[in-house]
Amino acid sequence: MKGVRARFLIRLLVAPVVAALAVLLAGAPGAQAQTGVSEIGAVLRESPVYVDPAASDLLSKSDADALADKIEDAGEPVFVAVLPAGYPTENLFQNLRTETGITGLYGVRLGDRFDARADSSVLSRQGVHNLVTAVQGAGDPKAQLNDFVDDALRSVRGSAPSSWDSGGGSAPTGALITAGAVVVIGGAGVYAVSRRNRHRREAEQRAALERLRVVVDEDITAFGEELDRLDFHPAEPGADDAMRADYERALDAYEQAKTYMADARRPEDVRAVTQAVEDGRFSLAQLAARREGRPLPERRPPCFFDPRHGPSVADATWTPPGGATRQVPVCAADQARLSDGLDPMIREVDTDQGRRPYWDAGPAYGPWAGGYFGGGILPGLLVGTMLGSMMAGPAYGAGYGTGYGDFGGYEGGDVSGGDFDPGDFGGGFGGGGDFGGGGDFGGGF
Repeated sequence: MKGVRARFLIRLLVAPVVAALAVLLAGAPGAQAQTGVSEIGAVLRESPVYVDPAASDLLSKSDADALADKIEDAGEPVFVAVLPAGYPTENLFQNLRTETGITGLYGVRLGDRFDARADSSVLSRQGVHNLVTAVQGAGDPKAQLNDFVDDALRSVRGSAPSSWDSGGGSAPTGALITAGAVVVIGGAGVYAVSRRNRHRREAEQRAALERLRVVVDEDITAFGEELDRLDFHPAEPGADDAMRADYERALDAYEQAKTYMADARRPEDVRAVTQAVEDGRFSLAQLAARREGRPLPERRPPCFFDPRHGPSVADATWTPPGGATRQVPVCAADQARLSDGLDPMIREVDTDQGRRPYWDAGPAYGPWAGGYFGGGILPGLLVGTMLGSMMAGPAYGAGYGTGYGDFGGYEGGDVSGGDFDPGDFGGGFGGGGDFGGGGDFGGGF
C-alpha cells in the first residue's frame, strides 16, 4: 500500500526522539499534556493521520493507513487525529495547529465526539461547520472519518505539506538515517511531487473549464437571444438617452462576456463572464421597463433555479427533496409554479452521473454561480451540497474551489506560521462557537 512503508520507517525514527523529549519534559509543571500534543504534531508533519495508542479501538492501523493514503494521493492539507475520550480538550485545536505548524484542515475524533478547525485560507469557518455537521450522523469512527475526508478533499484549498513525501515509499533505511542522503532524496522528491501535483491540478482545471464552457456558452447565447427579442433601435420613436444608455450597457456586457470566455484559462475566470451576463440582463430589464412606462426594477439576484430566467421578482418558500424549507429568489414564472404546487424549472447540467441541478454538479460551478449570485446569497441556500461548503466565505466564486489548483495568496500545506490565525482554531471542542453541533445545518438537498 502506498506510503505505508514510509510512514512505518518515519515513525520508527521519530518515536525514540519524541519519547526522549517526553522524559526530559516530564518534570516540568503542566508539561505532560503539551508533550502529548507535541507528539501528535510530530507525527502529523510526516503523515496525515494519527491514532493515539489509547484510541486504537476506534480506528485500526490498516484503516488509518488507508485513510492516510487517500489524503496523500489527493495531495490536500487535511489532517486527522483519533484520541481517547479523556484527552484534554482545552485549546486542543489551537495547540495542535501550533505544534504541527502546517496550514490545513484538522479533524479530531475524540472518543465518540468529532470536531474540526481550519486555517481560513484553506476553508472558511462556515465551510468547516458544514463538513462537521454533515458527518455527525455517521456510524462508526471509520465511516465518519472517511466521510469527513471525502467531503474535505472536495472542499479544501491548498496543497499537502512536502514533509509527507520525505524519504519516499521505496527509500532504503540507510538513506533515511543519513542526513545528507535525506536532504538530496527529499529535495528531489519534493520537486517531483510538486511538479506532479501541479500537472494534475492543471489537467483537472482544463477538464473542468471545458465542461463549464458548454454551460456558459448556453448562457451567452440565451442572453444574445434576449437582445434580439427586445428589438430595440436607438433611433426608434420614443427612445431617449436613458434607454440608449441601457441598451449600450447590455451590448457591452454581451461583448465582454464573449471576450472573457474566450480568454478564460481556469474555471475561476468564468466568474467574470457570468457577472457580465447578469449585469447585461439587468440593463435589459431596465430598458424594458422604460419602454413600457413601468417603474424601474430594483436590483435583485437572478432566479435561483436558473439564472437564464432573468432577475428575480420575489423570494419564495421552497423545500428541496430531503432538505429543509428555505427562501430563494425566484422569477415570476417559477413563483407561479411554486404557488400552484408545481416544481420549478431547475437548471440542470451534464455530469458523470447524468443530468443534475447545477448546485450538485461539481466544484467548477462555484465561480459560475459566484458571478451570478455575488455577495453571499447562496451559502445558506446550499448548505449540505458541494457548492454550499465552498461558497461559505464572502469571496466565494472568486477562487476555484474544492481541491483544484491554487486560490491566491498563501496556498497552504507547507510549514508556516505566517498564515496562522488563532481565531480560526479557538473555541471549545464539539459545538463551540461556529463549529460542530449541527444546529440548522446539514440535511442537504
